[in-house]
Amino acid sequence: MSQTDHSTSAFPPIAFIGGGNMASAIIGGLIRQGAPASSITVVEPFEATRAAIKTSFGIDALPAATEALQSAQLVVWAVKPQSFKEAAAPVAAHTRKALHLSVAAGITTDSIAAWTGTQRIVRAMPNTPALVGKGMTGLFARPEVDAQDKALIETVIGSTGELTWVDQEAHLDAVTAISGSGPAYVFLFLEAMTQAGVDMGLSAEQSYKLAVATFAGGSELAARSSESAEVLRQRVTSKGGTTYAAITHMQEQKLPEHFIEAMRKAQIRAQELAAEFGK
Repeated sequence: MSQTDHSTSAFPPIAFIGGGNMASAIIGGLIRQGAPASSITVVEPFEATRAAIKTSFGIDALPAATEALQSAQLVVWAVKPQSFKEAAAPVAAHTRKALHLSVAAGITTDSIAAWTGTQRIVRAMPNTPALVGKGMTGLFARPEVDAQDKALIETVIGSTGELTWVDQEAHLDAVTAISGSGPAYVFLFLEAMTQAGVDMGLSAEQSYKLAVATFAGGSELAARSSESAEVLRQRVTSKGGTTYAAITHMQEQKLPEHFIEAMRKAQIRAQELAAEFGK
């Protein structure tokens, strides 16, 4: 069993270490689901960010860790990877009995365990669409995390979008490469499609609207369909047609292969960052 009991409430006391964009996305999702702002504590060293949290959520964020953290049953680490170790030192003494959830990229649970003095750790790899409730988060739990702990994590992360558990921590590097960095790939394609439209005589506004709607609609169609992406692509690629001309050119230029290799580069960089910041 967990060392804390959160069975009486879907929203036990939660502490956020760091109050930036990802923390705000999770806090906003929790409040939309009914979590009282009074159950949320935020530690944020920057005054401007504390002011933004107050404006957005009515939460008076703390400039530094205090004994107020002792009531937290879940601690969410939303700090920059390079700041994690330093931030953990003053927090650890107050939160060793809590469940810990990290959304800091590249920091392994071994490092977190060493810095916080606990084994009840879940590591998450979210992405920026969480800011609009459309996120995708990969999750890994250490063996000491039980089913009740996982249910709480799913409630918290589920407030920002979808989630999936991986059974090996190393697989979070693949999650990083696909969905963590993925929004940037989408934005790059949106840039290219918008520029193509402008080059063909459309306005930038028209082109961007067409591109964004196409990505959104295509993604929704894929999500709802029982058919694979390959089959869906083939259905709109008539031999000799316009789509065929575009797809054939992309394949001749080995775009799929280059795209896969680019994501492997992201995976490798995730591994490098873990080695760098986990020291």
